Amino acid sequence: MTIATLFITLLICMMIGMPIAIALGFSSMLTILLFSNDSLASIALKLYESTSEHYTLLAIPFFILSSAFLSTGGVARRIIDFAMDSVGHIRGGLAMASVMACMLFAAVSGSSPATVAAIGSIVIVGMVRAGYPEKFAAGVITTSGTLGILIPPSIVMLVYAAATEVSAARMFMAGLIPGLMMGLILMLAIYIVARIKKLPSRPFPGIKALSISSAKAMGGLALILIVLGSIYGGVASPTEAAAVACVYAYFIAVFGYRDIGPLKNVAWRNQQESIITASVRNIGYMLLAVIKTPADKEIRNVVRDGAKVSIMLLFIIANAMLFAHVLTTERIPHIIAEAIVSLGLPAWGFLIIVNLLLLAAGNFMEPSAILLIMAPILFPIATQLGIDPIHLGIIMVVNMEIGMLTPPVGLNLFVTAGITGKSMGWVIQSCLPWLVLLLGFLILITYIPQISLFLPEYIDKLNGY
Repeated sequence: MTIATLFITLLICMMIGMPIAIALGFSSMLTILLFSNDSLASIALKLYESTSEHYTLLAIPFFILSSAFLSTGGVARRIIDFAMDSVGHIRGGLAMASVMACMLFAAVSGSSPATVAAIGSIVIVGMVRAGYPEKFAAGVITTSGTLGILIPPSIVMLVYAAATEVSAARMFMAGLIPGLMMGLILMLAIYIVARIKKLPSRPFPGIKALSISSAKAMGGLALILIVLGSIYGGVASPTEAAAVACVYAYFIAVFGYRDIGPLKNVAWRNQQESIITASVRNIGYMLLAVIKTPADKEIRNVVRDGAKVSIMLLFIIANAMLFAHVLTTERIPHIIAEAIVSLGLPAWGFLIIVNLLLLAAGNFMEPSAILLIMAPILFPIATQLGIDPIHLGIIMVVNMEIGMLTPPVGLNLFVTAGITGKSMGWVIQSCLPWLVLLLGFLILITYIPQISLFLPEYIDKLNGY
């Protein structure tokens, strides 16, 4: 009766259009009132503990803010230029460069919709002008944008780590090879389609142009080395790396590229200006910019937008943690786990059920909410069946990628529809061929666990664990 009340109440609340965070909190409180021995005072305590006791969650607002600075600044444009110069000369190279740009931007943003918005708003128009079908261009970008939650650092991986209390650093390690593999599969598929349809390519710009574009993009790409290098090297935790990334993103956007803030459009060096004069002038401007930063309208807008997203996500997490608390105190995951194990279901059969369940949920809910609801239920069952929790996490993240492309709540579909001005139906059609690729990739990730586990196990071995 407790299980039925909890899940039926949650389902009804969602069906009547109640926000997911409030639906989670309401169903949890109703179950506590009707069936639990907990007092209502414990609800307030649990809501506070849900965020204060999970140190990993502190990384989320830092990564969101760093992503906001990089999306607003010219990092995306410079990454695209570098990708175009690198692979644009291959048949279908413009589309392949778009995938490469999404992979690189995913590694500095941690967000899938942000990747689609930042890269797609520039690249889709460019691909159409170069002679690519618009539907093909939209499908490539919408699908490639899903890599934002698979290639580390990933906000969704942080949410899974907080929900199951596994290592966020190991999740980041586990996501790297699958993310690169998915990007290469997409690029290979584009190359095959380009050869068949004779899609255009652009001439190789030369080593000099490639060197210049790579140097310009290096300011943003260095963030990948800072974040992943410090985490994989054991120098910093994901939360510490996120804080450094946030500060670095601010400096590179405001003082380096100067696309926003007090130094916007101020040149590093004017024509016929000596290096000494330029250096003195820049030092003076930078000191002044530090003072002006809190009052600058653009920077305040970036911080406000980052704060809005962080508050929304953390409010969902707090209510989902209350939901997980009810699951735990009422032993619901254990009851479900014992029922499934008693059926004699093998691990591979359980993973089929997991994928079907998550694919269905991805049609109706936001990825973080799905993870926070489903992870506490699936985690103990997977553990009993001998499935590695990190492997389960990557399976769930890949399912969330597919959920980004399935209606009616596919976030990437809405972003692409906004960029192109087309209908949701048109965007869904553009993604269907690529969705088949993602489903095939999901099968690989599900049944070849070493794709996910090789890197974390190898790094553990290097560290002597």
